[in-house]
Amino acid sequence: MNFRRFLTKGLFGAVLLLCVTHANAQCPAPNLTSGLHAPSKIIFSTKGSLLVAEQGSGTNNGRISLIDPDTGQRRTLLDGLPSAFAAPNNDPSGPSGLAMRGRTLYVAIGLGDAVFSGPLPNSFVPNPNPSSPIFASVLAVHFSASVEMKTSGLTLTPADQTTLKNGATVQLGNDGDKVTVELLADFPDYVSEPRPGLPNAVRQSNPFGLALDGDQLYVADASGNTIRVVDLNTGDFRTLTTFAPLPNNRGFGPPVVEPVPDSVHLLGDELVVTLLSGFPFPLGNSQARTVNRETGASAPFITGLSSAIDLIPDGSGGSFTLEFSADMLAGLPGRLSHYSTPSATPTVVSSCLITPTSMVRDSRSGDIYITQIGTGQVVKLNGQ
Repeated sequence: MNFRRFLTKGLFGAVLLLCVTHANAQCPAPNLTSGLHAPSKIIFSTKGSLLVAEQGSGTNNGRISLIDPDTGQRRTLLDGLPSAFAAPNNDPSGPSGLAMRGRTLYVAIGLGDAVFSGPLPNSFVPNPNPSSPIFASVLAVHFSASVEMKTSGLTLTPADQTTLKNGATVQLGNDGDKVTVELLADFPDYVSEPRPGLPNAVRQSNPFGLALDGDQLYVADASGNTIRVVDLNTGDFRTLTTFAPLPNNRGFGPPVVEPVPDSVHLLGDELVVTLLSGFPFPLGNSQARTVNRETGASAPFITGLSSAIDLIPDGSGGSFTLEFSADMLAGLPGRLSHYSTPSATPTVVSSCLITPTSMVRDSRSGDIYITQIGTGQVVKLNGQ
């Protein structure tokens, strides 16, 4: 997932243009919170706070923030989470997918600097000394409702990360606050993918989206192009499905591109997964797909998208889709659209979002909260 290279002057110029030409869309998007460190995912806690995963700005400074959905006031829940600059473009990579049940928050940790760029185009090789021993993992963070309401933040140290890697639980405390952290699932940082002339080439793991149902946690791996299932009781995991490459309709580049699954949500008895698509980001070939939770069989749900990054049901049979950009190569801004049915013509809610990555909707008010990784903001839109 390489976002920051799209933060160009052309992108911001396109935002101004689209804010004029789409007068009925909510532009500019009202800012709720600023100053976040590469925010990538957002959910509601079980107490109604916004929880935001921030990928950090360097080594081991990933963070989980608590944000008041009305005032935008931010507090730290947990700092010092695994993070680093990832190959090939030195993008921040750390905490990403979030899911919560009861008082336990599940946090996906991305690829970090577990691999280096290889000598061949678009190749990767292992990093013998990554910044953290627990990249490509899922953490279980336990904290009370009182901690959520009053904490000033706790910090995980590099020594704590080693403790987690060794299978032990870490307990953090400060002025009466208490947070317990466990390593639920430790995925391989990479798998071998030899190439002619580069026998040690690998494909990295990059857990980026989470969905929770009962004792099963579903994990979207954006680099592995898979959905994994994790047993919450044992930490055991398996691959549910692997997505096939998508056709490239750009007229240049390879005939197919990486699918890049970047979000996963429950949709009735199935999962729904958004596929961003890889370079050169073909127009209209990004999509959302349903996945059977028993067999892993997938089918198109909403097609004709560009850089789909998230999708949430609206509670009435429709859904909201979030696209990172209307055209990445042209530097166009992202957009939020509403589909009354999967095949309906969408209504554009906002067409001037700057590198949006995730969203959550308050079902009572209809407000939609969106993370913007490049601007370090959470914006708030009316989703009625």
